[in-house]
Amino acid sequence: MAVDTSNFRNGLKIVLDGNPYVITYFQHVKPGKGGAFVRTKVKNLLNGKVLEKTFRSGEKVDEADVEERTMQYLYLDGDNLVFMDQETFDQLPFGASVVGDSRDFLKENTEVDVLFWNGSPVNVELPAFVELAVSQTDPGMKGDTASGATKPATLETGAVVNVPLFIKEGETLRIDTRSGEYVERVG
Repeated sequence: MAVDTSNFRNGLKIVLDGNPYVITYFQHVKPGKGGAFVRTKVKNLLNGKVLEKTFRSGEKVDEADVEERTMQYLYLDGDNLVFMDQETFDQLPFGASVVGDSRDFLKENTEVDVLFWNGSPVNVELPAFVELAVSQTDPGMKGDTASGATKPATLETGAVVNVPLFIKEGETLRIDTRSGEYVERVG
């Protein structure tokens, strides 16, 4: 379905050059001379890149056939990750390319938001924070109290993050999935 620039709003999902985008900013501009136009910032839903794009007033673009669903990660099956739709209970295998780097922090039974475009999954968005146990880390050296010193720790999902020296194996940590950084100990 085509949508006119007068109907632009933040969050509207449109198709540009064959790819789905979401409008993150728009401004209607009516200069003293010449025709009015709409200045926008759009984010590519496939790779996250942001573009600035200008449209002539009244120009039409296609609305993207995009659907967001809450799904639960179940298990790894070979190269595929299997997710379950929370409403229909259908189990769908996704290739590793759809999940991307989110895979590092994906634990069984984690609920995620999955973006479907034209009926195919294109993006998996984890919660902002996840809680994961430390499966391996070296002990901190006694007397090594340098402020801000860190060491690598391997989490139960296989991801490696830098943590403070006092963190021990078996402890549960809160991790920021957007930056991949340690936030705090849990419990």
